[in-house]
Amino acid sequence: MAGNSAVVDPMDPADSSKKTFKLENTEKRDTLIAIEKKYQTQWAEDRVFEPDAPSTADIPLHSISASDLRTQYPKFFGTMAYPYMNGTLHAGHSFTVSKIEFTTGFARMQGRRALFPMGFHCTGMPIKACADKLIKEVQMFGLEFERYVEPDAATVVGDTNPPTTRPPAPTQAQTRDDVTKFTAKKGKAAAKSVKMKYQFQIMLAVGIPKNEIHRFADPQYWLTFFPPLCKRDLTNFGARIDWRRSFVTTDANPYYDAFVRWQMIRLRELKKIRRGVRETIYSPKDGQPCMDHDRSEGEGVLAQKYTGLKLKVLELASVAAALVASKLPTGGHCYLIAATLRPETMYGQTCCFVGPKITYGLFQADGRDCFIMTERAARNMAFQTIPGVFAKFGEYHRLAELPGHSLIGTLVDAPLSVHSKGVRVLPMETVLATKGTGVVTSVPSDSPDDFATVTDLAKKAEYYGIKKEWAELEIMPIINTPSYGDLTAPCLVKKMKINSPKDTKLLADAKALAYKEGYYQGTLLVGEFKGQKVVDVKDQIQDVLERRGEAFSYFEPEGLVISRSGDECVVAKMEQWFLNYGKGDPEWRDQTIDWVNNGLNTYHAETRNGFEGVLNWLNEWACARSYGLGTKLPFDPEFLVESLSDSTIYMSYYTIAHLLHRDIYGKEPGVLGIRPEQMTNEVWDYVFTRRELGEGLIKETGISKAALESMRREFEYWYPLDVRISGKDLINNHLTFLLYIHLAIFPPEYWPRGVRNNGHLLLNGAKMSKSAGNFLTLDETVKKYGADATRIALADAGDGVEDANFEESVANSNILRLFNLKEWCEDQVHRETSLRTGAADVLWDRLFANEMNVLVAETKRQYEGSMYKAALKSCLYDFISARDFYREATNAAGIEMHRDLVFRFIELQALIITPIAPHWAEHVWLEVLKKPSTIQNERFPQAGEADVALTAAREYVRTTSSNITSAEAAQQKKKEKGKNVAFDPKKTKKFTIFAATKYPAWQEKYVDLVREAFDATHLTVDDKALNGKVSKMGEMKKAMPFVQGLKRRLVGGEQAQAVFERKLAFDELRTLQAMAPGLKRTTGCKYITIVAVDEGAKTGHVVDGDGSAHEEPGARMAALPQAAEGAVPGIPTFHFENVAT
Repeated sequence: MAGNSAVVDPMDPADSSKKTFKLENTEKRDTLIAIEKKYQTQWAEDRVFEPDAPSTADIPLHSISASDLRTQYPKFFGTMAYPYMNGTLHAGHSFTVSKIEFTTGFARMQGRRALFPMGFHCTGMPIKACADKLIKEVQMFGLEFERYVEPDAATVVGDTNPPTTRPPAPTQAQTRDDVTKFTAKKGKAAAKSVKMKYQFQIMLAVGIPKNEIHRFADPQYWLTFFPPLCKRDLTNFGARIDWRRSFVTTDANPYYDAFVRWQMIRLRELKKIRRGVRETIYSPKDGQPCMDHDRSEGEGVLAQKYTGLKLKVLELASVAAALVASKLPTGGHCYLIAATLRPETMYGQTCCFVGPKITYGLFQADGRDCFIMTERAARNMAFQTIPGVFAKFGEYHRLAELPGHSLIGTLVDAPLSVHSKGVRVLPMETVLATKGTGVVTSVPSDSPDDFATVTDLAKKAEYYGIKKEWAELEIMPIINTPSYGDLTAPCLVKKMKINSPKDTKLLADAKALAYKEGYYQGTLLVGEFKGQKVVDVKDQIQDVLERRGEAFSYFEPEGLVISRSGDECVVAKMEQWFLNYGKGDPEWRDQTIDWVNNGLNTYHAETRNGFEGVLNWLNEWACARSYGLGTKLPFDPEFLVESLSDSTIYMSYYTIAHLLHRDIYGKEPGVLGIRPEQMTNEVWDYVFTRRELGEGLIKETGISKAALESMRREFEYWYPLDVRISGKDLINNHLTFLLYIHLAIFPPEYWPRGVRNNGHLLLNGAKMSKSAGNFLTLDETVKKYGADATRIALADAGDGVEDANFEESVANSNILRLFNLKEWCEDQVHRETSLRTGAADVLWDRLFANEMNVLVAETKRQYEGSMYKAALKSCLYDFISARDFYREATNAAGIEMHRDLVFRFIELQALIITPIAPHWAEHVWLEVLKKPSTIQNERFPQAGEADVALTAAREYVRTTSSNITSAEAAQQKKKEKGKNVAFDPKKTKKFTIFAATKYPAWQEKYVDLVREAFDATHLTVDDKALNGKVSKMGEMKKAMPFVQGLKRRLVGGEQAQAVFERKLAFDELRTLQAMAPGLKRTTGCKYITIVAVDEGAKTGHVVDGDGSAHEEPGARMAALPQAAEGAVPGIPTFHFENVAT
């Protein structure tokens, strides 16, 4: 492993993987990589991964329906989110790639035309923002940043500001560059960890030479630099990608640009895009909405609605009064603005809190009034043009600053409070300047935090510098709850034994309980809505406060959001174009929910539940911006289509991209010779089945009928999308948008059929981190381990939606496994003439042939379920284990392996591993087996029907062999510890195996119990009922091993009748006879005797003996040792003893 250096330079690309696994001997790896390179080149030259739809020349359009065409010529179309082109791919990308890769590989082996395309996403702010930063940095530091001076070594790079506590975004654990896809974050990871201040530092961390960085000040350079690297890395990985269909987004590709314009026009015509005033996360610096992909922090953060409560100042504390005396406007009022999410509790206010260490501002409101709150809150409200607050968009005027402690003691009027003479402003250390307004209402009857704080203040009034009576206003009941009575907070604080405001964990739990109970179950005890449920009147109370001029509604981000330009975002109310998701179009939403539940294969329940959750809360989504790269909004060209909105149905563009252009930029027309301007909205409509062909379309566009029909055929054949594979975090936006827009644009026949999510990828059990030296790019991984070993480790990493783990030790060990297996296959072909021929009817032959059939069938089942970790186990680990068992068994028996079985093993091994390790499989197929053409076009092998009897015999051999060797090893350990042993394992010894011919009579009743609990239809056993009945018999220790054995046989597929009649599926004595030579060798015994034990376990006869006179086969044996008593059919016992030499 890597050294334990404590220093990792995040701007040195070599250090990003400093703590990952280090390889020393690479000869075997290099051999495998050479093979991989050979076949990657050959596949590209032979265009193996470039499938086309059946041509219209062979099958004229409309001569057969699209669905019948897909049935007659089965297809598979799978995609992943195209990566963002602001860096190279990392190991996390490869995990998602591997899922679609394995799926595509298996689909090919099912005889389906399998399409896996890949585009390059460049839309949005990230590239443009980075380029603009570099322009400024080149001006500041020079073309090669030669004027940049490193900060003092003791200072963290870029850490020029004091730390501030910020509330975490409640919707995520970490943020990402662009959430419509897995993005290259190598530099970003370093920037976050060590707070790199400049963009050129991030580029150094990505691995860009310092003298090349200035080129990236041109955003178009990014579009030419990173896509070829992406293609290089995926090709080296062995991806089965049809690169003909690749493209870059934005207007850099005029064909794709036309496609996005068409999409937006049709969505507007369908009233799915609207224009209106709404609240959105907004960057004042950028002057536009800041959507998920535009953020460096705060992915998934939404706008949260608050009630801004106006606490009219009746008497300003003397210290504060002195600070603002000359700055208060005349003729108006001064208010503290408190933010609350619970206006229904305002009846119970007994005070309000400020943070004594927070700096507040006195701000001029719209009119003559002035407001006291934090500047952060004022800045946020200024972009919402709230009547009576700030009149002009983005403008607010601060009259004075006030330290929080100066406000303590101020008397304010608390709207709705039963304390009509006013309440005092008191200190609260936990008030945050980064949430709300910095002014917090106190309702100790229903807020556990407030109750704990006012109790503490009253106890320590002198310490806090307040008058005790200020914290002792009567706590009045305002809401009754079934669980906690009229005073919810005091009840919970007492019940949960909360002693002070410092019990933060308990208070957080109590707050959640109080809010849920009060909102959903609470009944008001005061006010004009007395007697009514809180859940029914909360909004009405809000309306009352606003009508009386005592409150206003406003919004703020529910967590910190930082834009790409480094700006802390606010919520702005502005006129904008938005996609009318959610409650704005409930029919559309409900149709999408129905498709998730009744039409879409989500593979995991968590994915389906995730979709349902998002669809129930997601609403209007801003789809335009004024800054960045992208396509101009066709009906309002001063705006660009934002990147989550131009990335919803691009999978359909893959179907025809290769016909439109030969290069990813659309500079060279494709095979049909169509120019971008010919791709009118009507042409897109025809291609995507929204209209039929007319002579007018041909005449207006100049596109031939044949060309139009060719494009239509490609779409109709490849669509619908069979599976979309991506990280689970994309459910919150991209994947949900994908469903929405597909359902709006296309007929139901072409709606997506599957979405498969995976978790994030850990590296060696830890989060990937460049600054920690635990980071690998895809390029580094493949160079380090080769493509096939990397792919095997990715398959081994996991298949669920939980986070997976890429273990470098797995990749490393599989270098040796693949190399040795290749060598063995080659060796067997070279020594073919020495292998046994003739009938393959020895027990070991039959066991091996049967196990290969079992494993092939199991592998197919796991591939069909997209469970690649389990498929890897059966197709590689278990398959090799079966080979090893056969090799050892035949060697012990003194016979050669059978030629036909050896060659069948090699052929099957190559075939079943092809989806996961295609290069190794291709080498064995072509170079070892000398097959005429690529294995990539072969069908998955058909396994022979498994023989249950042979499977049972195989398991019997394994278990019995293991038990025997374990028993002998146990004796040796006892002897080494100085304990008495029945025999000395190192001396000449004899081994006797006792096999019972009949089951003991006591087992009959347990057979009946198992029979009652067995479900023959589903091959399951009701364990709960069975175990309860067995327990009542009072023989658990003796009975349960027998019962478990019956269950294993039944669930394993043996005939129930044979099991219940207590007949083994195989001949135990013959099997033991076949095992004897091998056991003799592994145990080192001089003699082995097999005894068939009679009922009662006192006598028996020799089945196979050691050659002495009294142990010839058939000889009777009396007075058998005690070990014989434990033998039952299928579970032999054994006895070691020392003998004379």
